[in-house]
Amino acid sequence: MNAGVEMSDPIARFFAAVSVLAGHGHIKQRLIKAFEDNLDEISEDDLPIALKQSFADLKYQMYRVAPLNGEGPVCASVRKMSIEEASECAVSLVSMYADLMRHSGHGQAPLPLGPEDRPAVPPFLVKSS
Repeated sequence: MNAGVEMSDPIARFFAAVSVLAGHGHIKQRLIKAFEDNLDEISEDDLPIALKQSFADLKYQMYRVAPLNGEGPVCASVRKMSIEEASECAVSLVSMYADLMRHSGHGQAPLPLGPEDRPAVPPFLVKSS
């Protein structure tokens, strides 16, 4: 776990996991580290209702294979995944982080979509002709 980060907070845990996924190394290695170090101890009950099933599905994927020779279940499960399956799990994790941010109110403000959505330009910024 990352020192200095309050790891009981699911947002901090997901941010740390996404940071690991964005790092270097093979996708399977990054996925194992991201999940084991940051998400493994999260309970579905710690998450908003909208994320509970997605997280339960990810957790199932990470524990679907029985471990062999002293490796953990997450390592065994990811080892058996194809590169595409590991990538899908990584994308799911990033998507859950984005959803968690939206549900927590920490998400970005929406960008203006058209002229009617744009705020008025302050007079001092308008170039005079």
